[in-house]
Amino acid sequence: MGKRKISMSEGKKNIIAALLDEYDIQSAEDIQEALKDLLGGTIQSMLETEMDQHLGYEPYKRTDSTNSRNGRKTKSIRSKYGEMEIDVPQDRESTFEPQIVRKRQKDISGIEEKIIAMYAKGLTTRQISDQIEDIYGFEVSEGLVSDITNKLLPEIEQWQQRPLSSVYPIVFIDAVHFSVRENNVIKKLAAYIILGINDEGQKDVLSISIGQNESSKYWLSVLNELKNRGVKDILILCADGLTGIKESISVAFPNTEYQRCIVHQVRNTLKYVADKDKKEFAADLKTIYHAPSEEIGHERMVKVTDKWQERYPNAMKSWSTNWDVISPIFKFSADVRRVIYTTNAIESLNSTYRRLNRQRSVFPSDTALLKALYLATFEATKKWTMTLRNWGKVYGELSIMYEGRLSF
Repeated sequence: MGKRKISMSEGKKNIIAALLDEYDIQSAEDIQEALKDLLGGTIQSMLETEMDQHLGYEPYKRTDSTNSRNGRKTKSIRSKYGEMEIDVPQDRESTFEPQIVRKRQKDISGIEEKIIAMYAKGLTTRQISDQIEDIYGFEVSEGLVSDITNKLLPEIEQWQQRPLSSVYPIVFIDAVHFSVRENNVIKKLAAYIILGINDEGQKDVLSISIGQNESSKYWLSVLNELKNRGVKDILILCADGLTGIKESISVAFPNTEYQRCIVHQVRNTLKYVADKDKKEFAADLKTIYHAPSEEIGHERMVKVTDKWQERYPNAMKSWSTNWDVISPIFKFSADVRRVIYTTNAIESLNSTYRRLNRQRSVFPSDTALLKALYLATFEATKKWTMTLRNWGKVYGELSIMYEGRLSF
């Protein structure tokens, strides 16, 4: 069923007739120009009215007031119809504070929000500047774009320091790599995303940090930061083989179970495998982490290793080396396992971050990267309102498995 057409009021018809009468309108561009002219005139008229209210009397009226009109000052403003000039009324005592276009305000187009939205999609300051000029016909310097996005920094700092829940049943740590320029040298930096599942089964990005060198010391400082923000316990922490992470967890959260990320484990294994064998190899790996028990899982791991050893001698090495941190998953039911290794939340975030990488091959600084990551994360997590599937069953199982550490 189509939308019902709303009939035009008599007042609107009269305005349009007057508009056509006043302006020689031949095209859509002419309409834009007419609206721009009308906007400027409307703002001008409202400024004059504001001045009348401020002084308490209209022009040319006699008054005992010590303050009076003192000419006008021309000011350029940007609107969604382009750039225009207005004449702002002045008063002798300089006490007039216009509201329709405030002092020092040069933009009434909502351009800041548009710039921030473009930055969130990974556009560079140059690309944003060019797009604004193409669309709106006025120039926005790259410096102004940086200044506008820099206003986010206190907000990012506040977000990074916000209080967290006392207990997280499951936490994921993932790394995404970006190229950043520092002192005219391009280097690879890892952005570490910490994603928590709270006791209500809802996902929340707890922290984003631009990592230096991975080490036990670095990870201990990251985990201590979570503690300082109120986290007292994590039941399961799922991460790839990040250098020093295992030792740091045992110090910061000694009761936390470290689970090697199965998605990463599979992905890292398949790097060694030719494309023609990947489907079959991936199916074999699934038999390991879908095994009903650790004992059967280990048997299958040995079997898969033997099967592919000759063709891919290095592919399965990390499974036997890291079996102690792969195996915790076997004590859980399929529902809990699914939450741990079906990391859809992390994967959806990663696709957002990969889009950033495609848009910008190099970030000019780690601050620029942090701003882009923060905005992209907020964009990606807007729809995170649902509880994880079967969370009641998962929570019940975890509360028995980790008795006394979750509250009902």
